[in-house]
Amino acid sequence: MFLYPGKNMKRLFPMALVLGLLMSACELSDNLNPKAPIEVPVESLFSNALRDGLAHIDNMNQNVNISRLLCQYNSQVQYSDPSRYHFDQRQIPDGYWNTSYLVLRDLREVKNLLLEESTYGLESLNRKIANKLTITDIMEVLMYQNLIDYFGNVPYTDALQGFENKAPAYDDARSIYNDLLDRLSVDISILTSGINDGSWGSEDLVYGGDVLLWKKFAATLKLRMGMRLVDVDADAAQSNVSEAIAGGCLESGNKMQLPWLGIAPHVNTIYQLYVVGNRNDFVPSATIIDLMKSLGDARLPAYFTKVNISTNPDRDEWVFLGMKYGIVSGGASYQQFSHFSDAMFAPDFPATMTCHAEVEFLLAEAAARGLSVAGGTAREHYEAGIIESHKFWGVSMDSDYLSHPGVAWDASRARELIGTQKWIALYNRGNEGYASWRCLDWPVLTAPEDMSYEDIPMRMPYPYNEPSLNGDNYQAAADAIGGDSVRTLLFWDAMISTENPPAAF
Repeated sequence: MFLYPGKNMKRLFPMALVLGLLMSACELSDNLNPKAPIEVPVESLFSNALRDGLAHIDNMNQNVNISRLLCQYNSQVQYSDPSRYHFDQRQIPDGYWNTSYLVLRDLREVKNLLLEESTYGLESLNRKIANKLTITDIMEVLMYQNLIDYFGNVPYTDALQGFENKAPAYDDARSIYNDLLDRLSVDISILTSGINDGSWGSEDLVYGGDVLLWKKFAATLKLRMGMRLVDVDADAAQSNVSEAIAGGCLESGNKMQLPWLGIAPHVNTIYQLYVVGNRNDFVPSATIIDLMKSLGDARLPAYFTKVNISTNPDRDEWVFLGMKYGIVSGGASYQQFSHFSDAMFAPDFPATMTCHAEVEFLLAEAAARGLSVAGGTAREHYEAGIIESHKFWGVSMDSDYLSHPGVAWDASRARELIGTQKWIALYNRGNEGYASWRCLDWPVLTAPEDMSYEDIPMRMPYPYNEPSLNGDNYQAAADAIGGDSVRTLLFWDAMISTENPPAAF
């Protein structure tokens, strides 16, 4: 267990307090000097936490975040133990867990500093601070959502207390999800009422302080999380989907991205690994390249480069070629296969958290499952998701793509079609690609060499230092979820993935 740097968010930062900031000004306390600088400017702390959190979700370092391997977007050329699910050899869960809680600690400190600032000024200042607090809260929700979707039960109520409680209890994942969804509802309402009151400025590296776009992202996050509940509580899913739609999700052309400056260390994760780190550890997986080739997908050149496979020195033969997933170490060369596209190697290539295409696929799934989505059929949202994905990647979709037998809408294959196209559209977004595959069980992945489909993980194991540092709480959490096994299903996952998943919902 790493240092959990804070306390129950609901206790330290009740949203009623934030709502109160929107309604009235507070007088300056006698013992505070408004001219005295604080030790760490809250703007700098927020920028760093925002960058570190989004970079963490996007990271492809095999010691920290192997989500692109777990959903088989990438294959490993040499050191293939992570792609063969040997999590313990690099203590990968520890790396992801520790960094997540460090970011959450910094976000909590941002809230602390903002609440101190709220005593300094007038109502207009407090309304701006309320928006800042709310945007910080949305980032906390995003970080916890990703933690839960990896591990299941995690410390939440007792988390972030530092030395006051170095052995926090784990909360039930469903209960945390419910609380996070409630927090998003309040966040959306605050941003609605404070839409013209300002927030972060240039220190907001994503939206430049645009409150409306943060509101849209909060609604999109609520839609995503609400649909996670559909197999375990359809009524709760419907309620959250309806609230998300009413809140106003990201629209066509909208996205949530972290732009990079393009100067090390502020560079995208692919550039950091290959250029700065001088490592050639990953190539695109045959799982995704072969599938896209079979569909004649126009996004192939936006995702990958071609490689010359000709053995004739007088004739070139350029093709998209992925590497079989999960081979035993030492079986391949980086130069044998396609690479990530040139655009993805650019140092300033942004890290994407979501875009409108994801919204459309979520609505397609909701409609296909019989939920009300306030307009649009499952087919219409499904096709809109495909179209939006092509636009997002700057690609002109082939005119006959939507009529291809492997793409054309068929309600009896709704799970297969939506799952497959959503997985393709989420390319390079490992965390959501992995979560989407577990939710929908499509596409069919590739069992690693000398392994079976039943070996593919359904979750990340808990950090390997938890049994020694937080043993009782670790064991209670493991027992509560059905065992600390990579094949244990998360609370929202109703079906173990197999090589023969159902085509329909």
